[in-house]
Amino acid sequence: ISEELRRAQEEWEAVEEIQSGLGGTSASAAPPISFNEALQYFQTADLSECRKKVRATVRRQGLAALIHFFFGPPRLQPQLQGERELALAMAQCGLDDNERVHMRILQTIYKKLTRSSLGCPRYGAHWEELGFQGVDPGTDLRGTGMLGLMQMLYFVMDAQMLPLAQEIFKLSQHETQARGVWAAVTLLLLQNFPFCIMSVNITRIVIQALREERLSRECNRRQQVIAVLNDLYAAAFLQLYRLWKWQHKTIADSGFLLKELEFSTKKKPKQLLKSLEAYMSHSPAAGSLQHPSPASGGGRGREEMDFTGVCDPRVELEGEARLI
Repeated sequence: ISEELRRAQEEWEAVEEIQSGLGGTSASAAPPISFNEALQYFQTADLSECRKKVRATVRRQGLAALIHFFFGPPRLQPQLQGERELALAMAQCGLDDNERVHMRILQTIYKKLTRSSLGCPRYGAHWEELGFQGVDPGTDLRGTGMLGLMQMLYFVMDAQMLPLAQEIFKLSQHETQARGVWAAVTLLLLQNFPFCIMSVNITRIVIQALREERLSRECNRRQQVIAVLNDLYAAAFLQLYRLWKWQHKTIADSGFLLKELEFSTKKKPKQLLKSLEAYMSHSPAAGSLQHPSPASGGGRGREEMDFTGVCDPRVELEGEARLI
């Protein structure tokens, strides 16, 4: 009896260890956090140190500054500047193990993507399965900070967006059952990609578009900033998903596709947002967008791919495309 009790206790402790991820408490006991609740936390949190690191706008000099002044997008309206600064401050805020809200955001993303009711340890290989590059998601957030996690949270906690997020995550987990000589051949056809790293890259593109004042017109029209950022993030992810799935892209094509997304996000944000709206409303226009033209995204991605270790805020997507 004593041996049976000992084994039972060990099994129970193992379950508690799996659930532990919120500062020693049971992760499953903490309810998922909504995007609005998390946003309210950041609205009231002391982000003064993060705000000091914010680079408000991209500096232009000479002819570029002159062209932007006369032909560039309109300036963001004064009443929206505070929300813009909050978004940029969140992008400078690192993941903090001691902040319960940070940990709840992380756990909610894990539960929603894996469709699990259990939490997970703060560190471990399970984060690599979600598409981070290592056992600690925090190391992949340099350059996007908590805004990178907040946009993932929006993606999985919005009732309309969640099916799309899970569908993209499913594609990112694409595997083959091939064996022997076919394994080497099918490896080149795998469409798996690191979901969370791709998400962070899209957030970086959105941040850059905001800093370059590319989104001011849409933000002024809607009288919102963070909501526009979130919708543009989802629209860019949708565009990536369509190109990746229907053109049978692989990880070798990611550099070129990110370059395409950067161009679309900065030059055609309204078009991206309309495609998302059409997709979400299941209109005939959405159906016409299911299969992108094969003319876009050729084999150039294999030459332009540059896989680096972590998100370095000094690395810009302009110029050489990178998956970071």
